[in-house]
Formats: sequence, C-alpha cells, structure tokens
Amino acid sequence: MLRVLVPLAPGFEELEAVTITDLLVRAGAEVTTAGLDNNAVTASRGITIIPDTSIDDIKNEVYDLIVLPGGLPGADYLQNDDRVQSLLKNHASNNKHIAAICAAPKALNQAGLLDNKTATSFPGVLENTNNKTITISDKATVVDGNIITSRGPGTAIDFTLELIELLIGKDKRDAVEKQLAR
Repeated sequence: MLRVLVPLAPGFEELEAVTITDLLVRAGAEVTTAGLDNNAVTASRGITIIPDTSIDDIKNEVYDLIVLPGGLPGADYLQNDDRVQSLLKNHASNNKHIAAICAAPKALNQAGLLDNKTATSFPGVLENTNNKTITISDKATVVDGNIITSRGPGTAIDFTLELIELLIGKDKRDAVEKQLAR
C-alpha cells in the first residue's frame, strides 16, 4: 500500500490539503496528516483541521510520497521548519517521491530539491527564490524525476490524479477520476 505524508502548517491551503488527502485515500493510499505540533491547525481560510499526528512523532517513518500543500503562511512554515526540511532531504536521498503545490515548492527549494530541475508553482513564488538553476514552467503540473510540482488550488484535482497515475497506475487514476463525475 502506498504510504503518503501530508504535513499541515498553520495557514495551509485547505482546498489543496483536503483534495490531496481525499483523492489519495480514494485511490487506496494510507495517508497521514502531520502538524508541526500536537495541536489542531488553522488553515488560510479559517478552517481548523486536527492532524493525525505530529512531525515529531513520524520523523523516522518512511513514506512513498510526501505532499506539501501550499497556502500562506503555511508554505513559509514548511520552508523554515528544520524537521520538515530534514524529512524532505532524507526522502529525496532515498529516491522517494516528493510533491508540492502552490507556494509550497519554496520549501522544496529551501531543501535544495529544485536545483537544476523544472518546476512550477503559484505565479511568482519560484521567481522570488533567486535560484537561477530552476527552470520555471507555467504548466499546471510538472514532473521532473521524483519531484512533482503544481500551480495552486485550481490544479489540485489534476495534480493529485497525476500523483495517483505516477505512483499507482493509470487504471486507478481513471477509477478515481470517474468517481468525481468530471
């Protein structure tokens, strides 16, 4: 079974986090949400979510995929949290998949995971990193090796369907997409 971690920091984009979690669960993945502490997390639009666990409790776990939802200031917290940065670097060094949407690719950049990669983000986010080695794309979703990035809330469904296809297969993607009556 595909094991997925979705870190939730205060100010995360709820549409992205819930879409990612919902669709991956529909695909049969075991999804764990983890807060930066043991408290409920308030998202960018005021919705409060209780994570399954905390980053401290899962920091030694191995996941097949880590997906960072965007939103501000959530993405800033993910970018600046040493534990999250360590998780990202560790998973990348083990050739695990890592994905980020909206403003969250800035956290991948902070970890050095976008060096010499093609990536996308919410407009302006990657341009403001001053990392001249990133090839910035305006595509909705970009896959470059084990790094997957996407633009924002409007691309959350297609982004997650792409993750499902990449990690589980096209048949599962098609089955989940059919449930959405698109």
